[in-house]
Amino acid sequence: MTLLTTQQILDAGLADWRKLARALHARFLTGDFATGLALVTAIGELAEQAGHHPDVVLTYPHVDVTLLSHDASGVTERDIDLARRISAVAGERGIAADPAAPAVVELALDTADVAALGPFWAALLTGDATAVDGDDVADPGGRVPLLWFQHTDAHETPRQRFHLDLWVPHDAAEARIAAAVAAGGTVVDDTQAPSFTVLADAEGNRACVCTILER
Repeated sequence: MTLLTTQQILDAGLADWRKLARALHARFLTGDFATGLALVTAIGELAEQAGHHPDVVLTYPHVDVTLLSHDASGVTERDIDLARRISAVAGERGIAADPAAPAVVELALDTADVAALGPFWAALLTGDATAVDGDDVADPGGRVPLLWFQHTDAHETPRQRFHLDLWVPHDAAEARIAAAVAAGGTVVDDTQAPSFTVLADAEGNRACVCTILER
């Protein structure tokens, strides 16, 4: 399957869905457990028909759905098609989506020696020291956030080496940044916005608000 570009995904007009990092995400506001369970069952039937299976999380007030073509490591037309079908089924049941709600947190660690650090963090986070794929430590069970290694020059000066990457919908990023600033944060660097904006708390600890735009 061919990976879709960011613009192709935006042009698909998926009102309920937003791409964060590699996958499509949607939250459907079911309001109660029984309605959510019925929606999950319907999504399962669609997935079986399509031969393509999303990740689904059922909680009391909502259902979160993630779509990704794992064999292509990104979003393809089959994800777009299944997203449309899921939205249609939710709409038939009167279930609205909250496209501003999805978020993905990733951990980033600056290092000049991925080979030395990778196995340790893979073993610690996943229990498997070999769970390193390039610059990423990914838990196949989805229990912990993805950790990625940001290549830097070797350094001895103490500095913050961990930071959070918060992926949010591209049309929700400005509001999230404004909320963080209003809560005492500062914008450290917005030269790469809207791709990412670096923020800091009152003590200088940093995080990046990331979107899919201009990548």
